[in-house]
Amino acid sequence: MSPTHKPNYFVDKGILKVPFNPVDDVFNSGNMTLCGNGYLGYRGTHPDWRKEQYMACTVTNTFDNADGKWKELCTVPNALYAKFQIEDEVLSAFSNKCNFYDHFLDSNYGITSGKGHWLSDKHGDVQMNWQRFASYKDLHLVVQHLKITSERGGLLQLTTGIDTEVWSLNGNHFNTASVGRSRDYFQCNIRTTEKSMPIYVMQGASGLVTNGKDVANEGGIFSEHEIHLKPGQPLCFTLYMTVYSQNDTAEPEEASKKSLLTAMNKGFDQLLAEHREEWDQKWSAAEIGIGGDDLANNLLRYNMYHNFIATPAHTDTQPIGARGLSCQAYQGAAFWDQEIYNLPMFLYTQPHVAKNLLTYRHKVINGAKAKAKALGYKGAYYPWISGDTGEELCPDHFFIDVISKRRIRNHFNDWQIHISPDISYTVMRYYQVTGDFDFLVERGAEILLEVAHFLHSRVHYNVYKDRYEILRVLGPDEYHENADNNTFTNVQAKYALEKALEVTNMLKEKQKGALKALLKKTEVTEDMLGQWHTIAHKMYIPQPDPKTHLIPQFDGYFELEDIRPMQLAERLLDESEYWGWPNGIAFETQVIKQADIVQLFVLHEYDKEVMKANYNYYEQRTHHRSSLSPGVHAIIAAQIGNLDQAYRYFLKSSLVDIANSHPPSSGGTFIGGVHTAACGIAWQIIVLGFAGFKQKGKLLQFQPSLPGHWTHVHFRLMIHGKSLMVFADSQSLTIESMEEDADFKIVCFDTEKKLKGKGKLVINRSSLSK
Repeated sequence: MSPTHKPNYFVDKGILKVPFNPVDDVFNSGNMTLCGNGYLGYRGTHPDWRKEQYMACTVTNTFDNADGKWKELCTVPNALYAKFQIEDEVLSAFSNKCNFYDHFLDSNYGITSGKGHWLSDKHGDVQMNWQRFASYKDLHLVVQHLKITSERGGLLQLTTGIDTEVWSLNGNHFNTASVGRSRDYFQCNIRTTEKSMPIYVMQGASGLVTNGKDVANEGGIFSEHEIHLKPGQPLCFTLYMTVYSQNDTAEPEEASKKSLLTAMNKGFDQLLAEHREEWDQKWSAAEIGIGGDDLANNLLRYNMYHNFIATPAHTDTQPIGARGLSCQAYQGAAFWDQEIYNLPMFLYTQPHVAKNLLTYRHKVINGAKAKAKALGYKGAYYPWISGDTGEELCPDHFFIDVISKRRIRNHFNDWQIHISPDISYTVMRYYQVTGDFDFLVERGAEILLEVAHFLHSRVHYNVYKDRYEILRVLGPDEYHENADNNTFTNVQAKYALEKALEVTNMLKEKQKGALKALLKKTEVTEDMLGQWHTIAHKMYIPQPDPKTHLIPQFDGYFELEDIRPMQLAERLLDESEYWGWPNGIAFETQVIKQADIVQLFVLHEYDKEVMKANYNYYEQRTHHRSSLSPGVHAIIAAQIGNLDQAYRYFLKSSLVDIANSHPPSSGGTFIGGVHTAACGIAWQIIVLGFAGFKQKGKLLQFQPSLPGHWTHVHFRLMIHGKSLMVFADSQSLTIESMEEDADFKIVCFDTEKKLKGKGKLVINRSSLSK
């Protein structure tokens, strides 16, 4: 997409506009305009929408199994329900008298809003505006303010209340749901299906002059009001919703009530001001911008917003779901996306959040050890899909053969082993960025040792070639299961083993007592440490071909049929077929689902000529069926100087939800919702890709390479506790240190300089480095 032919999705800085289309956009508009705060996500639905329009409020730390197969987060009753009717005319977005109904998301402050106009012969122009936010001051609170005006007045019939008929993906998670009214509020008490855990949802209101008539039925509890609207005079009121579960506090009913009454006492304006203050602090810590491209700036902010609200930054016991809190797809649970896609933005801007996410991995390590043991291995084999306990949530049969209607036995849960070394990789990355040795001692080292222990039990020694191999695996490209020596997996495994040994040596020098206790706890012996060294040294790593520079994705990859994705698609018998193992159309070809070798270049250093050759080869054969893939291609395309493709892939990645480019189901399984990995990688595309940033301890390297219409990029980094502001254009790099004790070595444009203390450092591109 060229800079001169870009669609206009935004009406102002950070303000996304979604014109309502009742045929196509009911589900996706709810994703795009989601409001949330890491504790809950309230879909961007209109106030009168119900489960038929995918209304849902997904709450973290509520994992429950209702259908015997899928353990997922619960969606709770909707306490912000509001239905409007003027005499016999229902004010609905679906009404043929609706002149227009626009939907907005202010991604600067997480405010969802809507406005509609209805033209009536009797009542003239009727307008309704509403706005809603999930508070970042009180994570258990969602607030909705509504305003309705009738040109000629009329009798308004207003229904508000708690709607218990919510959209749930895999079964009814309410074993019981009782509703009632206290003096000032409605209350709904839920008991979950699997564990009978109590959840309390409450609703209060302010601004309504009538008490209304209460009606309780199977659909919830509601208050019916009759209000005489005066011509041209608006009716304004606010609804408040609070949610607490017993996983949040021992007294969820009292907590929900206290939160609700406090909010009602403060009122909408004060609550909104407090909420905006919290967002200002977030954006200040993660300050970033692009000069010369409003669309790119807006897309960057939009995606970072969704990365923020998907992340349970308030706790160290919960994961980032692959669809965040936008719905229950992928069960609200973590994949490798969490460490490789979502976490880096926080690592370099709010490292305490990255620490929480890694602490979560440590707290669920017993689940990873149980999985390894069940499969006949040692150590920690982390689940492919991880919830609150670390048990494997990924079922054996994830997809269905849509032709035969038979289940497909996928091996995401027992062959996709790179998840464990990916976590080890991120533990070490956290230490390298923060210097937090205490975390290594208390948690990180145990993860590293248990993962290394697992890899030790998983590798195979090839006696004929005197090398260690990893057989029957599944790399990032999920079309090719049952692969031997997937390069990405082998490189990550070698790295994980080496870093486990490195940290062991660090502890030996600085914390001998801690090391002794850790070795005893993990049942790792000195003899085993020596074996890890041998395995790492002899691990088979496929090398670039001397002539072509190409690296095989796995053994035998280049012997597969060479065909392009568009040609291959012509073989489909059904558009919703799964393309991968065991009998999908891509399995016996070189067509890959997503970046695999190219993904490797984001995490590890390779010669630029090798990167170019492999990018050019694999890019043509990549289907990009995973939303994880375009962002990776954007980073590497920028690093090798292919700026047109880098920009195109940046847009493709950043627009995945707005453009609705990925179908919500695959192989008969629903996988819709916000693509949080694509949201998380947006920050990386700018910083690692276009700014060319790399870090090794206190050595910071930059190689700015910007699209022609960009004037500059700027961003804030937090490294070893020091705040740095970076400004880069095609000809210069400026870094400003905010700390007196800053001490870094900066390399840019083949020039090295020292940055010491508070102040600015400038490096200009010389004629020799162009």
